[in-house]
Amino acid sequence: MADQDDQSPAEPNSAPAEADTATADMFGGAPVATAAPAEEAGHYTVIARKYRPKAFDDLIGQEAMVRTLKNAFASGRIAHAFMLTGVRGVGKTTTARLLARALNYESDEIHEPSVTGLAAEGRHCRAIVEGRHMDVLELDAASRSRVDEMRELLDGVRYAPVEARYKVYIIDEVHMLSTAAFNALLKTLEEPPPHAKFIFATTEIRKVPVTILSRCQRFDLRRVEPEVIGGNLHAIAEREGVRIEADAIALIARAAEGSVRDAQSLLDQALVQVEAGGQVTQAVVRDMLGLADRAQTIDLFEKCVRGEAGAAIEAFRVIFGYGADPATVMSDLMEHCHGASLAKAIGPEALVLPKDQAQRITAIGAAVSGASLARLWQMLLRAYDEVRRAPDPAAAVEMALIRLAYAADLPGPEEALRALREGGDIGAISGPPASGGGLRGSAGVATRMVAKPRPSPVAESQSQPQPRTFEEVVALIDTRRDIQLRLDVQKYVRLISFKTGAIAFEPAPGAPNNLAQRLAARLKEWTGQPWLVGAETGGGAETLEEQAQRADEAFRAEALADPFIRQVMEMFPGAEIVELRGAAPVETGVAATETEDDEEGE
Repeated sequence: MADQDDQSPAEPNSAPAEADTATADMFGGAPVATAAPAEEAGHYTVIARKYRPKAFDDLIGQEAMVRTLKNAFASGRIAHAFMLTGVRGVGKTTTARLLARALNYESDEIHEPSVTGLAAEGRHCRAIVEGRHMDVLELDAASRSRVDEMRELLDGVRYAPVEARYKVYIIDEVHMLSTAAFNALLKTLEEPPPHAKFIFATTEIRKVPVTILSRCQRFDLRRVEPEVIGGNLHAIAEREGVRIEADAIALIARAAEGSVRDAQSLLDQALVQVEAGGQVTQAVVRDMLGLADRAQTIDLFEKCVRGEAGAAIEAFRVIFGYGADPATVMSDLMEHCHGASLAKAIGPEALVLPKDQAQRITAIGAAVSGASLARLWQMLLRAYDEVRRAPDPAAAVEMALIRLAYAADLPGPEEALRALREGGDIGAISGPPASGGGLRGSAGVATRMVAKPRPSPVAESQSQPQPRTFEEVVALIDTRRDIQLRLDVQKYVRLISFKTGAIAFEPAPGAPNNLAQRLAARLKEWTGQPWLVGAETGGGAETLEEQAQRADEAFRAEALADPFIRQVMEMFPGAEIVELRGAAPVETGVAATETEDDEEGE
């Protein structure tokens, strides 16, 4: 030990065996052999290890924690115990090692704990990173959870560090410690010696006793957003000199579910899917992950909402034939239902999706009531569980699609009660009784309230108007005398595309947030068919009001160009044309135009 005290910092790899033996003995285990770095041994280092953050500035998605730690180190208010919690792969162990380096950082210029100096390697940094420093002890609580092992560990706390500033104890998966081990840790954790620091990491923070949490400074590491993960993967791909499509990176980032390590591991796997020099495409990543194309699952969800059971099953079989996992398809349907509900409640800006996909999801949300989306969500939750437990998952998905499509035509309890209260035709909104699927209550209400035979589809379609153009939609609104909707459509709807059952428009500035929902609801009520009305950004034509204004300006310009009108205006200086009447072309002076020139200048 005396030799190690005198060891020069310039030779961190000298005599590592003694340090490892002492460290292992403190944990009560066998010595760990120190291997040469992977690069020197000629082994491939996986991306997740190769690009592990070496400074706090390299941590992505954890800005709040980094800011707090920087301020704490700058002011000298450094806690004696830290609790790091979060899901897998968000940087708990990496942060613990960075903290250990920061606490013991020392260089020729810096001789105090430092967070900002980690970019340059200090005297103890390499030994800490490689896990062989005498004063930085890493313990896996999952394999050493007994009280006697904890007592053996704590016996060494009272001794000063050998060569560093602090003796740092890193305990990973601390929730795995037994109750007795936690109790043995309490007193030391409450009043540790000034040279001891504790860093705990766990994925199950609720299993850690409150008595332990109250003695620690807690940091909750967040799931990293897909956009942030995507930027990190793009930078890694550039440094690795490989080509990968942006859509492929987006798929990996979404599949990682907020875990940076998972994303980097998936990227590592994707890079070997193609030959050297090739490009990793979206199709390659989708095939690797067993995912379905999101556009295809959105189309599948639309068919379910429309009640097209046969078309939905055919669409699923195509997706399944491409190798998509049935449970993943059901998960995507749940995601689309959630997205449609968010778009309905908050607006399209709540969706973090490509523009075309966000528009389709928003249109579904506008066409379906909030209560129906809530019932679809319950059915999808149940179907997802069935698919995971079914001996034939594909068959379970098909049965779920039939149930979803069948339930799309059934009224909710609120619709049936409203029709009964208003004395309407209950039979017109009632369907045959459903079997399960989350709409059992609705089906029961509809079955008991059938008062009239349901009209045939032919008679129903003949009795209700079916607009074929946008002009016919406007005329239908006029016929139904919905004045407010007519004014909003005339003033704010910039039409992008129209087909029977689907309208896409760009809202003009100042448009009501619920215009698409109101228009879809009214058209469904008046035509008896579901309509998908979506508000999009860019590409819309002029509104009806803008068209009328442009026509008036052209008419006014044409009138002012008439020689007789010009002569009248010259004869009465200061006169003003207040109103133009008539849409016929100007042929004989004022034949189609009346001027009011009572207002004369003095």
